[in-house]
Amino acid sequence: MTVQERNQLIDALIEGEVSEADFVRLEAELTVDPAAREEYYRRLALTVLIEAEAGAQSQPAGGTVSRLRSPRSRMPKLAALAAAAVALMATGWWSLRQPAEMVGTTSQAVAMLDQVVDAKWANGRAGPRLGAPLEPGLLKLESGFAQVVFYSGARVVLEGPAELQIISPNEASCLKGRLVAEVPPEARGFHVRTPQMSVTDLGTSFGLEAKDRQTELHVFNGSVEFLPSTGTAKELLREGTGAVIETSRPTRFTTANPAAFTALFDLKSKSLAAEALRYDQWRVSSDQVNQDPSLLVQFDFERRQTSDWRLHNASTRSGATTDATIVGCLWVEGRWTAKSALEFRNVNDRVRMTVPGEFESLTLATWVRVQGLDRKINSLFMSDGFKPGTIHWVIRNDGVLGLTVIGAGTSDYQIVASPPVITLDRLGMWLHLAVVLDGHTGRVTQYVNGLQVGTKPLKMKPPFHIAAAELGNWNSSGYSGKDPLLIRNFSGAMDEFCLYGRALNADEIRALFSAGKPQPDSVAGLKTN
Repeated sequence: MTVQERNQLIDALIEGEVSEADFVRLEAELTVDPAAREEYYRRLALTVLIEAEAGAQSQPAGGTVSRLRSPRSRMPKLAALAAAAVALMATGWWSLRQPAEMVGTTSQAVAMLDQVVDAKWANGRAGPRLGAPLEPGLLKLESGFAQVVFYSGARVVLEGPAELQIISPNEASCLKGRLVAEVPPEARGFHVRTPQMSVTDLGTSFGLEAKDRQTELHVFNGSVEFLPSTGTAKELLREGTGAVIETSRPTRFTTANPAAFTALFDLKSKSLAAEALRYDQWRVSSDQVNQDPSLLVQFDFERRQTSDWRLHNASTRSGATTDATIVGCLWVEGRWTAKSALEFRNVNDRVRMTVPGEFESLTLATWVRVQGLDRKINSLFMSDGFKPGTIHWVIRNDGVLGLTVIGAGTSDYQIVASPPVITLDRLGMWLHLAVVLDGHTGRVTQYVNGLQVGTKPLKMKPPFHIAAAELGNWNSSGYSGKDPLLIRNFSGAMDEFCLYGRALNADEIRALFSAGKPQPDSVAGLKTN
């Protein structure tokens, strides 16, 4: 971009006449070129002064009506320009462009999927993952076990085959199947319906099994009230007792049978056993991944060494990158109880490494749990500074994944952005992120959980470099000034990171996700009304 062209775009931006395509070009220019930003500041300030002077001159004198615009009509633009100038000088270029509101509000959710064991859902539908918020809708479990925690605090364990209609934080309907509900005092009044009855908890744990023409109710602790669908008066059922309600027949009272629900009470131990198996499966898969000769870095975040400040590179590639250095960060639980991860909390936390060499293509993949997007730019993996041929992989605070590829000069670079994909309902969940920089086909492709979320032409030509780089933070070496935009530390945890010296295809990315996801592919399925 020539100086003349750049200045024309700046003027168009100030006048509100710049196109989206030209805005992106100008945004990239101002991001890395201090001279371009200085020119923008100067032109913006000059426009503010001109507007202020024009406003003063338009003031009518001696009670006559001016034919010029009144100062009041100029004030919105004048105030906006002044505010933009102050914001730009204080926080840097990206702060001028306000991010779109993050997508994926969970305001309609009333529960969450807390645990699963061997769960298979109707029709193999894709659905919520562990920890996902659940909006009102129908859960259809073909087999296995699932625990749903309602926002009221009530916990319901389902055994398939079962169908549970989630209605509100304090209400559900079991159309068929077996469940156990544990209701703390805070959730007293939790309500469960079946085709034959309506149950209101009075502070208890109870089990029920709903069939086509019959519902069995068992009270294990405390008491409940129930109302048969054909009745008009509620009845009280106390601890140790039960009731059988059949269509068109009188209620039959029995003794509670906890043994019939033993498998549901044992969900925690079943869940731990399933986790251990899934973890072992991942370790086998990880060992296979490490045999790939193009794998430059494989940080599995397994604490093999006694040192807490070294991160082992598990790649078996000859001449692979050495281990990395941990600065700050905390070791925490990862995708499984037995798996470790690193948590990034503050501006100091980072993992330092050096990756030598030149590459025609690169692939980066990682498992992360994003706790918040605290910065305008949140670092995933970034080379130091703006050296030619290096890359910056980030999450913007509007949930957009971004990859910046630096060219040969200070104004020669490309920013490739995805749609907003790190939505509010994904915060706190383990996500698999990947980006493929393909110098042969000239494409940049981004993935979330094995699915492509964006692909764009790559304008920068190889070779590409990594050199000195960081996970979860950035060293802005060679960049002068004290711009707050330079603070780019990640807020969350990282469990695995892979860097390949080639472009992986879509099937390979999907395989990485499938092998590393905390729960197997059979866990899916929320059907909303």
